[in-house]
Amino acid sequence: MKSALNPFLAGLTGLAHGSRRHALHGMLALSAAGALGTLATPALALTQALPNTEQGAQRGGVLEAVVHPEPPTLAFFINTSTPGRTVVSKIFDGLFDYGPDLKPRPQLAESIEVSPDGLTVRLKLRKNVLWHDGKPFTSADVKFSAEEVWRKYAPVARRVFQHLTKVETPDAHTVVLTLAKPTPVIVNALDVVGSPILPKHLYEGTDIPNNPYNNKPVGTGPFVFKEWQRGSHIALERFDKYWQPGLPYLDKLTFKIIPDVAGRAAALETGAIQYGERNPVTFADADRLAASPNLVVSTEGYNGFAGWLWLIPNLRDPILGKLKVRQAILHAIDRQALVKTVWGGYAAPATGPVSSLLKTFYTADTQQYPFDRKKAEALLDEAGYPKKADGWRFKLDHDFIPFGDDYRRTGEYVRQALRAVGIDVTLRSQDLPTWTKNVFADYNYQLVSSWGINWQDPQLGVEQHYWSKAESKGTPWQNASGYASAEADRLLEAAQVERDAAKRVHLYQDFQKLAQKDLALLNLFEFRWFGVWDKRLRNVTDTFDHSQNNFAHVWLEPKK
Repeated sequence: MKSALNPFLAGLTGLAHGSRRHALHGMLALSAAGALGTLATPALALTQALPNTEQGAQRGGVLEAVVHPEPPTLAFFINTSTPGRTVVSKIFDGLFDYGPDLKPRPQLAESIEVSPDGLTVRLKLRKNVLWHDGKPFTSADVKFSAEEVWRKYAPVARRVFQHLTKVETPDAHTVVLTLAKPTPVIVNALDVVGSPILPKHLYEGTDIPNNPYNNKPVGTGPFVFKEWQRGSHIALERFDKYWQPGLPYLDKLTFKIIPDVAGRAAALETGAIQYGERNPVTFADADRLAASPNLVVSTEGYNGFAGWLWLIPNLRDPILGKLKVRQAILHAIDRQALVKTVWGGYAAPATGPVSSLLKTFYTADTQQYPFDRKKAEALLDEAGYPKKADGWRFKLDHDFIPFGDDYRRTGEYVRQALRAVGIDVTLRSQDLPTWTKNVFADYNYQLVSSWGINWQDPQLGVEQHYWSKAESKGTPWQNASGYASAEADRLLEAAQVERDAAKRVHLYQDFQKLAQKDLALLNLFEFRWFGVWDKRLRNVTDTFDHSQNNFAHVWLEPKK
C-alpha cells in the first residue's frame, strides 16, 4: 500500500439560483423515482446542448472565495477530501457533471450509450478540447486514466469499475468500455472526482501518486492553476481556450485560506471574500449574515451532497467490538438536542447510513436507538462493564475530525453524553495529518467522529464504509471500522449489478436495515449544508453540489 499512502501523507504535511438551463434529448432511461444508474430499459443514450452565453451575464471580475480547511493535497484522484474537490473541480472537467435534478450533463463527453446487456459502454468525447498546456484532449487520456488511475488509485472508480475488462479507442474521440458484469451506477459516477481524467502526456511512465503535477495540476477545466501559497491562498485564472466559447465569465478565482471561523465571517461581512460553501461560518453568524443586504445564506445547491455524520467504532477494539456497547453509545446520545444546540438546526437526526434527502433509496424502516440513559446503562451492564467503585465502567478515547469548531463541539457533546452513563471519555484534538494516519493507515483509534456524502447513489458514497472489500489500509474513508459481514457483502454486491430499478432500491433498503442492526457506524445526524455568498454572484446553485460546481457559468454583477 506504499504507493497509495505516501502521496496522501505527503500532501497532508502542508496542512495541519442559476439561470442556466440545459435541453436534454435522446433517451435517458431512469427509474420512475429518478434514480440515476438504475436502468429501467437496456439502452441508454444521452446528449445535451450547452448554451454559450446567458442573458445578462457579465464577463470579467475577480472572485475571492474561501476554502476551509486548507486542502491536504490536490491529488484528487487519491484523496477525495471536500476542500480539495472544491478547488480541482474548477481546474478539471469530468466526462459529465450533474444538475440540481441529479441528471447527467455533458462536459468532456457529449454522449453515453449502454448496450442492451449492460456490458458495453460507449462514450463519445467532445472535440476541440485542450489541456491547459495546449495539448489536445483525446480518447488516449481517458483510456490511460481508466487503466492506470481508476483501477489503481481513485477510491470511487476502483469500486465502480471493478468489472472493467477492456478499454478501446476506435478513434480520438470515442471510448468503448467492456465490462464483465453490468454496472448500472456508471452513468452516475462519471464526474470529475468519481472518474478523474488526467493528462496522459504528463503522467504516463511516472510514479503517479508522487507526480509533481499533483499539486500544480494541468486540467481541461475553465480555470488554470497559477499558484498555491500554503497557509495563504490558491490562485486560479481564466482559461482563454476553454472548450465552451465565451466561458468562463470570471477572470480570476482565488481561494483564501482562513482557518479562524470568526475571520471567515468577518471577511464575508466586509466583502473581502464573496463566496464560501459548506458551512463556512458558525450557525449564529449564518443567521446574522442572512440579514445583510449584501449577502445570501442558502441551503440550495446541495441536492447531491447529502451528507451525514457518524461515530466510527474500531471493531478491532475489545470493548467497541461488542454490539451491546455500540448500542449503548447511541442510546446515551440525545441526537435531537445535538442537532439543535451544536448544529443550530442545520441538521436532522439520522435513521441510518442513507440520507432522507436521497429519496429514491431511503427508508426510515430501520432499527432505532432513542435517547434513553437507563437503557444505555443496562446494555453496558449486560456487556460486562458494570460501574466500578470510582463510578467509571471503562476508559475510551474519542478523536473528532479536525475540520473546525462545530466538530470539536460535537466531540464535547458526545463526551458529556457518554460520561453521564459511566464511560470515561478522553477527547483528543489532533491535526488532520495525524488524525488521518491514525484512523485510516494505522487503525490506531477507539472511537472517532467523521462524515461523508451519499452522492446520487449509495454505491458511490455509502458502500465504501460497509463493504468488506472496500477496506484499503492507507486510503481515507474506506471501511476504517473493519466491518466484515457476509450478508452486507451479499446485498451490496447484488446491488452493484442489479439492472432492475425497483429490485436495486429494495436491496439498498434491506442493507440499511442490516447496517442499523450491526452498527459498524453509529449514525448521528444528516447535514443541512449552507453557503454564504455575495448577492451579486450568479449561478452558484445550478449544480448538484456546491463543492463541485466548475464555476464556468458563475458571474458577478458589477457594483452599482
